Amino acid sequence: MKTLLKFILLAVAALVLVGLGLSGLRTGAPPSLELVTEARAIGPRTPILARARVGGRGLAGLRLEIEQNGRVRVLARREHAPLPAWRVWGQGTLEDELGADVGHQALPELLEGEAVVRAVAERAPTWLFSPAPVVKELRLPVRRTPPTLGLVSTQHYVMQGGSGVVVYRVSASAVSDFVSAGEWRFPGAPLPGGRSGDRVALFGVPWDLDDAARLRIVAEDDAGNAASLVFVDRFERRPPARDRIALDDAFLTKVTTEIRERTPSLTASGNLLDDYLAINRGLRAENARELVGLGRESAPAFLFQDVLQPLRNAQVMSAFADRRSYVYGGREVDQQTHLGFDLAVVARTPVPAPSRGVVKLARYFGIYGNAVVLDHGMGLMTLSAHLSTIDVAEGQELERGAILGSTGATGLAGGDHLHFTTLVRGLPVNPIEWWDAKWIRDRITSKLPAAQP
Repeated sequence: MKTLLKFILLAVAALVLVGLGLSGLRTGAPPSLELVTEARAIGPRTPILARARVGGRGLAGLRLEIEQNGRVRVLARREHAPLPAWRVWGQGTLEDELGADVGHQALPELLEGEAVVRAVAERAPTWLFSPAPVVKELRLPVRRTPPTLGLVSTQHYVMQGGSGVVVYRVSASAVSDFVSAGEWRFPGAPLPGGRSGDRVALFGVPWDLDDAARLRIVAEDDAGNAASLVFVDRFERRPPARDRIALDDAFLTKVTTEIRERTPSLTASGNLLDDYLAINRGLRAENARELVGLGRESAPAFLFQDVLQPLRNAQVMSAFADRRSYVYGGREVDQQTHLGFDLAVVARTPVPAPSRGVVKLARYFGIYGNAVVLDHGMGLMTLSAHLSTIDVAEGQELERGAILGSTGATGLAGGDHLHFTTLVRGLPVNPIEWWDAKWIRDRITSKLPAAQP
């Protein structure tokens, strides 16, 4: 009996010693660790993310830090309680992530030069060992100086809802440059025949922008440092006109039935007015987004020649940027801005291409019915809408005067006419300017040689 008891005690002691030994050696597994960022340099705002994953006992901690010139600053830290080394059930924290902004606006002590962003994942220790953490580093240049930006062209006279061209010069550190007009951006392009760094941008002025200070040239480097410049010399405000459109059931039935049949994404709600409002609001906005997308595909150089040719002998039936109130049953049911001109002429009149260009769209197009969009280069496009027929195909190159189709009453049209819109990068702008040879000479072509030495 004593021999058995002694054996049991020895066995228990051996198990305890083995357990102590194992628990002293059972450190946490090395975690996988990554630093996630799209930045190629540290600029004013540079978000970065540390992400760690591990199995077994789990993480002991995670921190994100930055070092420059021997000075280390901890940006974020989180500690965890891993499973005890002796426990073989349950689980600790198996993954974690920390984010921080390492930009020089958040960290004003950063200097021009290089900095090291570091993620440190602590492994689960034992009573005997504290294993080395897993470390991931990323070396990035710190850039605090924005590109230089200078104005080359002069006499920038623009109007609300209008267009213009500006020539400017940027330094080699700029990776993007554009004209900012409120929420809109109009990218610059190399100036043909200009010096190194000379750029030209065709821009539009939104019909609802009434502050010239919101029109700026902007140049950015690859770290997000930006320089901006106000360039408008004279700004003419043109508040939108007001108009009132009376709706009746006959018109609503006509347009909703036709548009729904030609637009698979639309379904009938069972309520005539609701169907119309879905088209006048939702489909109108969808069509506007598609025009912006087409604007991004514009040819890099001007294709148009002289002025944009208007529809001859047509009577202008609306002002640009009319603020229209829609009235049904004696009450206002909607408001929309009409961004183009309605041109009335003899029914089924042939519609000429206003200038040389490439057909980007030639099909049934939502509220515009049968429509043709021509690209005239540098972001300038024209939309001819409500056509009864379309006589061109997408991708076709046309000369000025080529017939696009004939006027009609498709889409949201109450009668035969041409809806004509001029667009810059998808932003509707006033066509009157582009019909005026003097305006084009003074505001567009006169700017292009301005950067010549």
